Amino acid sequence: MKTVNLSVDSRKRISLNKLLPNLPVSSVRAYLQDDKIILEPMVEIPAREAWLYQNEKALIKVKTGLSEKGTINRGSFAKYAEE
Repeated sequence: MKTVNLSVDSRKRISLNKLLPNLPVSSVRAYLQDDKIILEPMVEIPAREAWLYQNEKALIKVKTGLSEKGTINRGSFAKYAEE
């Protein structure tokens, strides 16, 4: 677990840049548990895409298809090229 000391500014804010420098985080969920503040980085997805993550079979098929990308030989498309 990474531990970093963060300073509070005059308005009692902290910056999480030291903890989340390269993560694609769009929000942070905060919990108060036994006098400790726990922060959970969150990534939000559009509602129209949420179904995919709720349908395990579809998600597996998409992941399989993405892993096969570039391995299927579709032949030449030269006959469709305009001259």
